[in-house]
Amino acid sequence: MANHGSTGSQSHGFADHQRTYDNFIKGSIALTIVCLFILVALVAFAFAPSGNMLLGFGGLILGTLAVLIDARASGRWLLSGGLLVIFGLVTAVAVS
Repeated sequence: MANHGSTGSQSHGFADHQRTYDNFIKGSIALTIVCLFILVALVAFAFAPSGNMLLGFGGLILGTLAVLIDARASGRWLLSGGLLVIFGLVTAVAVS
């Protein structure tokens, strides 16, 4: 029979656990940013007097692409964060 117990201070698969944790954090940040894009798009859909469909769907599509690029390239979230701020400001101007 195989021995499944712990053998002291050996770290079995620590690199795998670290990679899983890093990917979980990256996925959580990406999901949060996508949810924020959805919230801003919902505001554009509901309150913008004209061009609300173009503004909302355009922001969602560009935002999702920016999140995918950031998640794949660097994980620093500068592109998607900056685009989220710009999208929010444009929506705020369109609503007012």
